[in-house]
Amino acid sequence: MKILDVLPKEAILADLKAVDKKGVLEELVVPVANISGVNHEDLVKVLMERERLGSTGIGEGIGIPHGKVKDLNSLILGFGLSRKGVDFDSMDGLPAHIFFLLITPENSTGLHLKLLARISRILKNDPFKEKLLRATSRDEIYSIIKEEEEEEF
Repeated sequence: MKILDVLPKEAILADLKAVDKKGVLEELVVPVANISGVNHEDLVKVLMERERLGSTGIGEGIGIPHGKVKDLNSLILGFGLSRKGVDFDSMDGLPAHIFFLLITPENSTGLHLKLLARISRILKNDPFKEKLLRATSRDEIYSIIKEEEEEEF
């Protein structure tokens, strides 16, 4: 599965303004809630509950907040870039700049894990991460991800 199959361009935020974890989650879910038709507050609640189990800040400037929602038809991804970086309780203690938000239907564990693994894998590619960090627009971020996926498939 390609990331761009489930990441609508309008769910890409090129300049997050939030300064804390909850703010980042609230900002990231706005386009995803609009696209999926799921209530904004419900999404934030699901994500915050997941964060209480353990931070989704995986380190090296990356956060992959994720959660499962009961009344969702299909998996949806969001993306956000924070210029300043946000304390996301990452394992390495460093601020997070790159965020992939993953919302999946409650009963799709396999897909959920596959996509988490896929995102983690491409983010191990430092030149790809550097390009994302330098991107200044939604279109540029979309193109960078598209280019990366074309090389991999």
